[in-house]
Amino acid sequence: MITAIVLIKTSVDRIPEIAESIAALESVSEVFSVTGTYDLIAMVRVARHDDLADVIPGRISKIAGVEATDTHVAFRTYSQHDLEAAFAIGLDG
Repeated sequence: MITAIVLIKTSVDRIPEIAESIAALESVSEVFSVTGTYDLIAMVRVARHDDLADVIPGRISKIAGVEATDTHVAFRTYSQHDLEAAFAIGLDG
């Protein structure tokens, strides 16, 4: 699974509607409304690297009100859930 973090600049007066439209797209797992230079951050998860082109410039960038995107592809994922599972190995019983 390939994960991309997409930083998105939008029309400020339409942030909630744009966020909902992005969140409804297949392969988008979460959309966060944030402070700072960007208005939204979307987490995109796809099976193949080529699929990112279909989702980000092909769908997200075409939503009315999306002004710019900046995409970062994750090399490796670290999460609390992974750590908890690793420490639980062999503790059954």
